[in-house]
Amino acid sequence: MADSSPISVAPRPGDGLPPALVSVIVPVKNEAANIARCLEHLAWADEVFVVDSGSTDATCEIAQRHGARVVQFKWDGQYPKKKNWALKNLPLGNNWVLIVDADELIVPELAAEIGRAVQSPGDRVGFYINRRFIFLGKWLRHCGYYPSWNLRLIKRGHGEYEKISQTGDTKSGDNEVHEHVLCDGPTGWLKNDMIHEAFPTIDVFMEKHNRYSNWEGLVQFEDLGGGLPARFFGHALERRRFIKRMVRGLPFRPTLRFLYGYIFRMGFLDGREGYIFCRLLGIYEFLCVAKYKELKIARRRRA
Repeated sequence: MADSSPISVAPRPGDGLPPALVSVIVPVKNEAANIARCLEHLAWADEVFVVDSGSTDATCEIAQRHGARVVQFKWDGQYPKKKNWALKNLPLGNNWVLIVDADELIVPELAAEIGRAVQSPGDRVGFYINRRFIFLGKWLRHCGYYPSWNLRLIKRGHGEYEKISQTGDTKSGDNEVHEHVLCDGPTGWLKNDMIHEAFPTIDVFMEKHNRYSNWEGLVQFEDLGGGLPARFFGHALERRRFIKRMVRGLPFRPTLRFLYGYIFRMGFLDGREGYIFCRLLGIYEFLCVAKYKELKIARRRRA
């Protein structure tokens, strides 16, 4: 799909096609700007649950108008967080569950592939889906952000999100953010990509990564291990986690993060947007380092 191509909407079951036997979970809070488009791209699914956390905008009203079932979740600061809670407690009507964020779009080709996968999964209990990150309206083909595989299609009872932080409140919301799904059986990889419009503006990037850096600093501070293995010769996610753990102790991490994305992962090929994005990643890395140091200082003062 070229950058300038319009993103089409998957056919609806009412258009003469039977719904795909998939239950979709969309975790949200104040996503009025994104939820309508997200749900339009989920009209092919048998059922869609929007799991809200007390939105103060029109998120819930928009979701109901698009036929989604809205469920309220109030986090008490403990585990499970929202996605794991939804996997365990929602009255899901299908054996397969797809987890989609409000700023992600399931394009028709991927919707059709998901339908085929759940009809004939073989021995697989989960499927990885690749994401195309859109930054300032452009698909970032480099910068270390493509490919970006996530285990999002799960057979019920065979997967849940890892827990790699023992502190509930990281000030990054009541949602699993950078945690990944762990499955107890074989998994597959779908060919078609989803669209992730995560960073339409620099303001949105900074707001999100200020919250994400709380999580990153805390994970490094606690250093629990566990969760998804960190292996250089593993698959893409395991290799990414291995690299992150290796560089935590290196000096000049923000500069290295910029050089990694812009030079080593060829972000320069993404033009102006690639340069800006990699510079912002360097700022994000600095926030992670600074918040980790802040936690260490606070621990010394308490001692």
